[in-house]
Amino acid sequence: MIRVKVRGNESVEQMVRRFKKLCEKEGLTRDIKRNAYYEKPSERRRRKVRKSLKRIAKEQFWV
Repeated sequence: MIRVKVRGNESVEQMVRRFKKLCEKEGLTRDIKRNAYYEKPSERRRRKVRKSLKRIAKEQFWV
């Protein structure tokens, strides 16, 4: 659970900005966007394979 405590003389806008940044850092916004629509299991597998192939190609490029 993400908690944001008020710092000294901090405004509400600054607190909300810190909260949003923490949510992005935790990957919460990405999960919410991904779960907004149903994804078929075959599409999920295809996305994972593409991601792994992309990672492998990137590693080979840097070697």
